[in-house]
Amino acid sequence: MPLITDFEARFLLGVPAMDRSHREFVDLVNRMAESSAAAFAYLYPELVSHTRAHFANEEVLMRDTDFPATREHRDEHARVLGEMESFGQRLGGGRIALAQAYVTEQLPAWFAVHAVTMDSALAAHVKGAVRAKGPSPA
Repeated sequence: MPLITDFEARFLLGVPAMDRSHREFVDLVNRMAESSAAAFAYLYPELVSHTRAHFANEEVLMRDTDFPATREHRDEHARVLGEMESFGQRLGGGRIALAQAYVTEQLPAWFAVHAVTMDSALAAHVKGAVRAKGPSPA
């Protein structure tokens, strides 16, 4: 059973790059929740890599649009990546249950809050910046 459901109804933000990255994150977390221990261990580094790229892309949007809450948003990204890396080290030491608990018990709730608060604010800001910029000159 998927951990993160109703993606279209709950988490679409209207910024294609963000929506695509979020969909990939949700799909990966849901696959990991239903995977065997061996498959989970294989997918975990992919989750960390995807999340790092996902956050980097959002941080480019923040920089390019002068997002006012950049520091808070980046701090949250750094905190989550730190957790992921810590659980990844434990996974590498054979402690797969801890990493599995993190992915199944903490990440879905974190994502739900982060997407509808911090990412929603960023998406609204990005869409406003695009509207303010207007059409590009021919």
